[in-house]
Amino acid sequence: GSVAEGAVLFQAQCAMCHGKSGEGMPPAFPTLVGRDPRAEQFLFATDPTLVHTIGNYWPHATTLFDYIKRAMPQLAPGSLTNDQVYALSAYVLAANDVIPDTTTLDAAALRQVRMPARDRFVRDDRTGGPVIR
Repeated sequence: GSVAEGAVLFQAQCAMCHGKSGEGMPPAFPTLVGRDPRAEQFLFATDPTLVHTIGNYWPHATTLFDYIKRAMPQLAPGSLTNDQVYALSAYVLAANDVIPDTTTLDAAALRQVRMPARDRFVRDDRTGGPVIR
């Protein structure tokens, strides 16, 4: 899925809840897009005004694909094809300046995406899940 394909899909499937540019519609629909420079320091625990977005908080791009595939769109979860989910993932990642807007994603390319916050999470040996350090 390409960023351009994802942009069209986002407007048709996601903008009604997440806003035209992914700015969110609080309190129910979170902000998806944004790279606040203050958030790059990962001070979410000490500054509650920082917004968690895909670009400044998520550790893995593959979880974005998984979440969209299983839970979106809200009124018809699981209705998107894999190609549509790759395109939406590409669009949201490009909107967050994580990947170039010329990128096309598939399973292999998605696994290669390095998220800006990836090194802020470490494995919790007690549960096997991620924790913030």
